[in-house]
Amino acid sequence: MTLLATLDDADADLTACLARVMAAVLKPGDVVALQGPVGAGKTHFARAFIRARQGEAAEEVPSPTFTLVQTYADPLGTEIWHADLYRLTHPEELAELGLDEAMREAVVLVEWPEHGSPLEGALTIGLEPMADAPDLRRITLAGSEPHWGLMTRLPAIAKLIHRAGWSGARLRPLAGDASSRRYFRLVEDDGRSAVLMDASPGVTAPYVAMTQWLRALDLHAPEILATDQAQGLLLIEDLGDDLVARVLESRPELALRIYDRMTDLLVQLHGRESPDFVPRLDGPELAHQVGLFAEYYPPAVGAPGKGAEVAAVIERLHAELAADLPPVLGLRDFHAENVVWRDEAPLGLLDFQDAVAVHPAYDLVSALQDARRDVAPEIEAAQVARYIAATGVDEARFRAAYALLGAQRNLRIMGIFTRLAQREGKRRYLAMMPRVWAAIRRDLAHPALAPLAAALEGIPAPTPEAIEGIAG
Repeated sequence: MTLLATLDDADADLTACLARVMAAVLKPGDVVALQGPVGAGKTHFARAFIRARQGEAAEEVPSPTFTLVQTYADPLGTEIWHADLYRLTHPEELAELGLDEAMREAVVLVEWPEHGSPLEGALTIGLEPMADAPDLRRITLAGSEPHWGLMTRLPAIAKLIHRAGWSGARLRPLAGDASSRRYFRLVEDDGRSAVLMDASPGVTAPYVAMTQWLRALDLHAPEILATDQAQGLLLIEDLGDDLVARVLESRPELALRIYDRMTDLLVQLHGRESPDFVPRLDGPELAHQVGLFAEYYPPAVGAPGKGAEVAAVIERLHAELAADLPPVLGLRDFHAENVVWRDEAPLGLLDFQDAVAVHPAYDLVSALQDARRDVAPEIEAAQVARYIAATGVDEARFRAAYALLGAQRNLRIMGIFTRLAQREGKRRYLAMMPRVWAAIRRDLAHPALAPLAAALEGIPAPTPEAIEGIAG
């Protein structure tokens, strides 16, 4: 058993906060052993855990000292067992109580575990009152690192939430992005909500810097409420669940209005000089990134060696077609999954920490040639025209650059999807390949991209048979 984390000087409020954080991440089959002397806060911890897990359906949580076991319905699809083994007379009584079976199927919290048989694979939480401050306790988390390694993050999360004044909130996991970041929604009893971003230690500086820069332009990046940047933790404003992707699905009649607003946001954003702290996404870098296509896709569809000239052609075409305009800030993943619809209020922005300085057409391509959903051709055409009219850029050159950046971005996506399927077993993206390939063919129809079309000759389309081959 490995010591995973410690939390010192925890009062009752912080102890309960840690329990609520843990309630958001435990799953069926997880067993927690609560150790400590009488009055250390074991039942207090369990009570906060159970009530947070149950949310609005929370029940009273009495101590199981005399009943030995209390069971609770879990809205997340299992049961919660709360056991107190202090009065257990023989370890064999565990089986009689049904704990052995529950440990395979439920979330199980066990007080006084030392009075029973060893709980193999359990997370052990030790609660020890501080000698000089009996109202405070030292909390330790210990267990098998391969299984419980993520628990190392929980004390730091609890400390941030507690310090920010959100210690009474329940946490619920939110869908993440393609990175290793995790997100949780915090909900207080009064309806207040916020979002916790759990990233890697020391990597949140770009997000914080970009948030400050965007908000200074009156663009609605989520307000930062509290930070622990050393731990990679941010507590940010909750912009709600109305992602543009969801709104477009439920209210397709708003599509033109929504995309008008997205284009206008880019016009506003591009009216300012790009900040000096973001990297350049120029011709050489675009060429480097598109190398993923030739490396993964052609070999996967039976055309090894094809597409070897794609990167060089893109770099040359970028110098010819896109080098005339100064770079602007590109949010990089500006699409319907990362924009929040807020009716008449400014659009909400998400996932912008990887922003770059790039040609103005790049984010417009990201929004209008969306790998995840079809954008009507008339809407794409209208938005390109709207951007050109609003900015006064040279129409012919902008359209050529738009086609080039569209082809580059989509070829790279084809490479990424192939790699994800073959190396990580993530095959769900393969269904998007025909849409991405269709966008590539439309982009290649621009006369200025004839050299790129030639470099792609002989590479098969992602037919159902080709996709099946990629999936293996």
